[in-house]
Amino acid sequence: MFLDELTPIVKELGQQPVAFVGGLFSGALRLKLNEDPLKSWLDKQSGVVSSTSSSTDNSDNNRPQSIAIE
Repeated sequence: MFLDELTPIVKELGQQPVAFVGGLFSGALRLKLNEDPLKSWLDKQSGVVSSTSSSTDNSDNNRPQSIAIE
């Protein structure tokens, strides 16, 4: 019974061990993937520039906006 619950975890570990251990490590340390030291390292590793940098720089977009109704 307990082994049936661990089967998906073992499959993921077998398919992509580096990504799985990295995700487990970052989750255990509660690292945020959007913050600069980890984000820049991930960008270098993947070779892809993330598009979230413009949304994180503009924190005004997340705040409620006021509107005027006449």
